[in-house]
Amino acid sequence: MNLYFTIKTLHILSATLMVGTGFGSAFYLFWANRSGSVAAQAVVGRWVMKADWWFTTPAVIFQPLSGLWLAQHLGWPLSATWLWLALALYALAGACWLPVVWLQIRMARMAAAANAANGTLPPRYWRYARAWEWLGYPAFCAMVAVYFLMVFKPA
Repeated sequence: MNLYFTIKTLHILSATLMVGTGFGSAFYLFWANRSGSVAAQAVVGRWVMKADWWFTTPAVIFQPLSGLWLAQHLGWPLSATWLWLALALYALAGACWLPVVWLQIRMARMAAAANAANGTLPPRYWRYARAWEWLGYPAFCAMVAVYFLMVFKPA
């Protein structure tokens, strides 16, 4: 088997897994937060945290490593504009994602505690949910732009 095509396939699959898991998690937590069901928020919050650890985190680590290996293998200069722009957008997404993970953990804990007590969510949960949502928009848009840069590699 050809190492280049193996790494390229894993790079594409991990990009799909990373963005797909992120978008799916955001979709479900976004709507759970609007459901009015603390139980739904607790369950979805717990699974969103797990999805981030199991799928998103390994892909986040693998993406730049495999991408830089592919660029080097193909002889792309690291000074290529599309490559630096992709890395900058990836860093922007990461700068949004790290606080999102922190917020998700706290939100899941608050939802689990409120659900166990048959109570309501504290105002802090809703502040975190707004911040979580607003950090997600630039991260997702940045990753869509990275996809375009990876495919088109504009000069």
